[in-house]
Amino acid sequence: MASGKPMMQAFVDALTAPLTEKEKYKGPPTEPQPVASRFLGPDTEENLQQLFIDNDWTDYHPVTLPTEERVARMLEGTTHEPEEVIKVLDWPGGKREVTVERVAICAVMSGAKPEHLPVILALANHIPFGNSTSSMANMILVNGPIRDEIGMNYGHNVMGPHNLANSVIGRSYTIMSKTIGGLHSKKTTWSTLGSTMQYNNVCIAENEEALPEGWKPFHVQAGFKPSDNVLTVATGWSYISSVMEAQRENPVHMWMGDYMKSLTMASASIIMDPSVAELLKDTYGFKTKEQLIKWFSENIEKKVYPHAQTTTHFPESSINIIVTGGGGQTTWFVTDFMLNRNMVTMGGSTLIDNWR
Repeated sequence: MASGKPMMQAFVDALTAPLTEKEKYKGPPTEPQPVASRFLGPDTEENLQQLFIDNDWTDYHPVTLPTEERVARMLEGTTHEPEEVIKVLDWPGGKREVTVERVAICAVMSGAKPEHLPVILALANHIPFGNSTSSMANMILVNGPIRDEIGMNYGHNVMGPHNLANSVIGRSYTIMSKTIGGLHSKKTTWSTLGSTMQYNNVCIAENEEALPEGWKPFHVQAGFKPSDNVLTVATGWSYISSVMEAQRENPVHMWMGDYMKSLTMASASIIMDPSVAELLKDTYGFKTKEQLIKWFSENIEKKVYPHAQTTTHFPESSINIIVTGGGGQTTWFVTDFMLNRNMVTMGGSTLIDNWR
């Protein structure tokens, strides 16, 4: 039935509308999988590492073997009971409970420390990660004081392999999705090319301290308090790096807008160095993130699909601005990761403080 709306806007509206009772029907109940033993038999470390590989329980880097002692130590990072159920998965990857203990096991495997566990438990609410037949990837964003408590990087090399917390939290998402979530190649995921970003899932923290005056952190925009510790998960396909640094003589928001036209979806999350944010505020007058988002929504159009004549605007609710990095160069990334400030489907935010 024709809606009279641009095609992409009609898709977005249909995908974000509440489910009808008919749409909520999942079909006949899925039989739960047999309960597996909590323990493996004793063996050499080499054989156990191979066992984990053979069962596709890893990202094919060596894991820290989750001994009973190591898991018990990890569980000291939360007040929640090991048998507590975080969520129940019921999808083609299998029907199984996501328990605190299972998450702690994956945290150990990932190389995490007990202080990382509340963040990883919050992240467990979002497994398995998004994947598709193309090259879908994921992004994990952390806001709040916990960034410093656990030593996350939000300065220089924020997206590089230079920080323990960023690395192991991002890695845990992959390991949880494969072991608890049942995400396995050519069984429950059929991506033709895949994405190297799924190793770490672009796990970053926002540089809240470097935000220009008047620019709110992402979690405050989403309705949380500045003192709240919040984890947000996003899923997308496109990831475009700026070719050169921004300069005062060239309106950087117009460059960003040109990049946005190439994105797969009618959503955009722009990740920028603090120096770019300062430039946008001081030189071009964007006193808040909301003003910049409004400009993008009103001025940038993209084709609903590559060869179409019809264009569509980006809804304000689908545009996000993330400020992170060390301030060393005025560079940015334009992505279509769907960081939904309204916490609708395809991502959403979880309060880390609930998992301490």
